[in-house]
Amino acid sequence: MSLTRYGVVVARSRIDGHGVFAALPIDARRKIGEFTGELITQREARERAARSKRIAIVELNDSEAIDARRGGSEFRFVNHSCAPNMYMRIFRRHVEFYALRDIRPGEELTCFYGETHHDGSLRCRCGSRRCRGFL
Repeated sequence: MSLTRYGVVVARSRIDGHGVFAALPIDARRKIGEFTGELITQREARERAARSKRIAIVELNDSEAIDARRGGSEFRFVNHSCAPNMYMRIFRRHVEFYALRDIRPGEELTCFYGETHHDGSLRCRCGSRRCRGFL
């Protein structure tokens, strides 16, 4: 594990695969980092998602998306939670993450994915008391 430029580390997650963890305290409402990667069409994004078991794609609008599997930052490993500690903001082709509350060092950084290509067919593993059960 090595500290990244955003003050986070990527490590094994109890939720799924790898996750992003705070290495330092993070204040509420602070920008934590950005989801980066290859800019592609929404059509290509959906085709890639259909062919892959694991995806790291965020749709920006009705025509564009970012695929973080190609040139993406450590934020491609952010896992879903039904009780997240950060939120994602899409602004002018940028996908930014902000803290919803104060976050302690060692805490996994999570966000609520919202609408996904799973359409309620993937079991959620967030472990939250408020878990909805599926993505």
